[in-house]
Amino acid sequence: MEDAPQDFLLDTCLLAGKIMMESGAEMYRVEDTMSRIAEAASESKGISFVTPTGIFMALQGGSTVKMEQIPTRTIDLEKVSKVNDLSREFTMKQISLGQFYTQLRSLDKEVKFFPIWLQIVAAAVVSGTLMMIFGGVWKDLIATCMIGAIGFIIFYYGTEFFKVKFLAEFLAAFTVGLLSILAISVGWGVSLDKMIIGGVMPLVPGVPITNAVRDLLAGHLLSGMARGTEALITAGTIGIGIAVVFRFFG
Repeated sequence: MEDAPQDFLLDTCLLAGKIMMESGAEMYRVEDTMSRIAEAASESKGISFVTPTGIFMALQGGSTVKMEQIPTRTIDLEKVSKVNDLSREFTMKQISLGQFYTQLRSLDKEVKFFPIWLQIVAAAVVSGTLMMIFGGVWKDLIATCMIGAIGFIIFYYGTEFFKVKFLAEFLAAFTVGLLSILAISVGWGVSLDKMIIGGVMPLVPGVPITNAVRDLLAGHLLSGMARGTEALITAGTIGIGIAVVFRFFG
C-alpha cells in the first residue's frame, strides 16, 4: 500500500473516531469502528489507542502513526449512529473511501442540536416528572419545573461564558438549591428535598457514568477510569453547590 493512500485511510479512520468520541460513544465502539474501516480498505489490521482527549491510529506493519485531538465532548447519539451507518456502507463496498471521507467531513460540520428553547422545556419536564417519581407531591410540580428550567439555563449559558463545565454545573446546582428554598419559604412547595432532586436531574451525568461502566466492563480500564472520574467530579460539583446553599441559607 502506498504512502498517500495509507495516510488518507488513517485520516478517514481518525475522523470517524473523532466524531464518535465528541458525540459520546464508548471507547470500544470507537476502536471497533476504526478497525473495521482499516480492514475493509486494506489488508492490514488497524491498531488504535483511544483516550477521552485523543486518538492514536496506525496500520499493522506500517511506519506511520497519526493522532487526532478530542477538544470537546458532548452527547449526540444521532451522529454516532450515522457514523456506524456510513462505516457499514463502506465495509459492504457500497461507497468508496473518498465518498466515505467526504460524508464524514459533512457530518463533522453538522450541528443538529435541538433549539435552546426546546432543551429548556425538556429540562423542565424532566425535573417535574422525576420529582414526582421520587415521591414528590403535585403542589411542587410547577415550581420544580421552573427551577429545573432555570438551572439548565444557568448551566447552558454558564458553560459558554466561563468555558469551564464544572463551574457552570456548580452555579446551576447552587441556583437550583437557592430557588428551592425560596419556593418553600413563599409557599410554592412543601418538599424541599424532592424539589432539589428534581431540579438537578437535568445536570446529572447519566450517560458518562453509563459509558464509563461499559468501557470498564469491555476492558478499557484507562478510558473507563478517566470518564468515571469526570462523571464523579461533575456529581461532586453538583453536590457541593447544593451543600453551600444548605450551609448558608438552609
